[in-house]
Amino acid sequence: MEVRRRNIVLCILFSFITCGLYMFYWTYVVSRDTRILAGESPEGAGLDVLFDFLTCGIFGFIVMYKCAKRMYEVDYRNNGRASDDSTLVTILYFFVAVVSLGILQSKINAYAYYD
Repeated sequence: MEVRRRNIVLCILFSFITCGLYMFYWTYVVSRDTRILAGESPEGAGLDVLFDFLTCGIFGFIVMYKCAKRMYEVDYRNNGRASDDSTLVTILYFFVAVVSLGILQSKINAYAYYD
């Protein structure tokens, strides 16, 4: 399974146009892609979105934190140095969730394949 680049501006736009429904799909994709890049099984990404939906977004904090930690590990493994944005991403998720997803998508895009 490959990780594809996504246009962050379009993802944010779709999130606003669909009144936040696209964010559930985007959360799934970010969770799946970070798992793939970290060498983990991507099957848990669906459960992340389900629990996020069932808890009205509260579980999303855990999902964002774990995704940011995975990207930190991927960056450190590939570059030898990295910045841990997990706290920033989690705090931003509370105020503006699309910014959190945008930060993570930006990090994923650095390792994604071009179409």
